[in-house]
Amino acid sequence: MDKGKVDALLGIVFGDEGKGKIVDYFTPRYDIVARFAGGPNAGHTIIFGGKKFVLRSIPSGVFDKGKLNIIGNGCVIAPDLFMQEARELEQAGYDVRERLHISKRAHLILPTHRLLDKAYEAAKGKNKVGTTGKGIGPTYSDKASRTGLRVGDMLEGFTLKYDTLKARHLQILSDLRYTGFDIREEEREWMRGVEYMRGFSLTDTETELNACLSEGKSVLAEGAQGTMLDIDHGTYPFVSSSSTVCGGVCTGLGVPPRSIGEVFGIFKAYSTRVGSGPFPVELTDETGDKIRSLGNEYGAVTGRNRRCGWIDLVALRYAIMLNGVTQLVMMKSDVLDGFPTVRACVAYEKDGRQVTDMPFDTEGWKPVYEDIPGWLSPLSSCRSEQELPQAFRSYVSYLEQQLQTPITLLSVGPDREQTIVR
Repeated sequence: MDKGKVDALLGIVFGDEGKGKIVDYFTPRYDIVARFAGGPNAGHTIIFGGKKFVLRSIPSGVFDKGKLNIIGNGCVIAPDLFMQEARELEQAGYDVRERLHISKRAHLILPTHRLLDKAYEAAKGKNKVGTTGKGIGPTYSDKASRTGLRVGDMLEGFTLKYDTLKARHLQILSDLRYTGFDIREEEREWMRGVEYMRGFSLTDTETELNACLSEGKSVLAEGAQGTMLDIDHGTYPFVSSSSTVCGGVCTGLGVPPRSIGEVFGIFKAYSTRVGSGPFPVELTDETGDKIRSLGNEYGAVTGRNRRCGWIDLVALRYAIMLNGVTQLVMMKSDVLDGFPTVRACVAYEKDGRQVTDMPFDTEGWKPVYEDIPGWLSPLSSCRSEQELPQAFRSYVSYLEQQLQTPITLLSVGPDREQTIVR
């Protein structure tokens, strides 16, 4: 039997593109859906049947009965938040325990990791990264410094390991003069989450995944955040703490590079960013406010306002190159229905110099725009490419020419049915 493939579905700018909806849409054609990086700071929103679900750690394939979902070794998990998320799904009628396996090698986010996150951010003064405060960065720091706790540690000698790491964290917090907190109730809830997680299939998921691939089964790797938030290739230091690019699929799931098949790159018809950091296409005027309002651009987990701007082709070309994107998926096309002109950033400019490749530091660069006629026609009711207005189809063709990559899927609304295959 031919070996199966791992297709990757990645956000390719700053995240928040709507990966959850597309994973849910794609799930029926795959045997396994796997998360390979990130933690509960990444909220994937899925809307169907009039119901809204926000998934933070659990893969978006959990709604499809008979599909295996995997949280890979590259992820970080907060047991208390995981328990809350899983129980909400169980109350809605989904058998999470039957459908989900968790890597023993995934790292645990402790209550003290969340305190460290806030303490480090406070210590930065004006240079804040804009962290969600979920403890993601400190957890990955412990992973890199070889002091972290992993899911597999819950199975043996856990109390001593936990107390040792907690004491280390409390010492750091004392050194930072970050005191006056009381985490006793939070810690009790966290421990309840640990006990709850022990009831799940905690496995060597890399061995499990490779065995499935040898049997010819197919895997959809679900990304978190976006390429411009990658720890290596993003707008450092205003980035996440994990590998969000296609290479992270291999390290975060334990699969070989030869197993990677299609790479789907998800982007919006415009740009958004949450938190601090350079954002050359940001619109701080009425146009930016209008896009935010029409697109409901508020964080799925934090509720924070997303910064909005026109589409950034410099960032998209960079992300397509890094990830080896084979197909593009454009989201929220309908948000721009009412604009007589839409703009596309084709280059950056600073001190009289223009660049079309991503610079080392995007701070201070200004966008160079091309204007494209808008379509001034509602897209949300369209269900086929033929129903789309010609002006919008011309916009899609323009983007394909600029990006040299086919756009094979268009989303014209939040529901499953508002998805057009080209």
